[in-house]
Amino acid sequence: MPSIYDFTVQRITGEDVKLATYKGNVMLIVNVASKCGFTPQYKGLQKLHETYADQGLVVMGFPANDFGNQEPGSNEQILSFCTTTYHVEFPMFAKISVTGKDKHPLYRFLTEKETNPEFAGEISWNFNKFLIDRTGKIVARFDSRDKPEDDTVIQAIETALKQTPSH
Repeated sequence: MPSIYDFTVQRITGEDVKLATYKGNVMLIVNVASKCGFTPQYKGLQKLHETYADQGLVVMGFPANDFGNQEPGSNEQILSFCTTTYHVEFPMFAKISVTGKDKHPLYRFLTEKETNPEFAGEISWNFNKFLIDRTGKIVARFDSRDKPEDDTVIQAIETALKQTPSH
């Protein structure tokens, strides 16, 4: 059975990064877009980063242009938008597809029943969120309408952060 730590993704600046680098951290994986009604969630995601990064939370933004052509820009344009408009400091990754036949392998892992029996299902829109605990287990999934600052999201993050990884 594959693990989330088996995947290599590309930073928005071009370097490859193994998700195994984040072993022992809690990850919040979000498919993002710059021209969406939910785009202001960048502000809440950045706040989560500022509040919980030192406790082990890694917010991870994966730009995707799968819904309504709401992420048409290049990686450089996306990075510039995120940093200037929302002062994003959490890791951003290269634009990928999160649905359809060219779906990125990471998103295949996150959405398929065999690898994610509890929270499987297609990505419904921009700003779907997956919470991964310190052991690499997917422990929660949130819809686009679930804001980063919502109690349910914060409680799930805080619960995951309290768990110590078993080696």
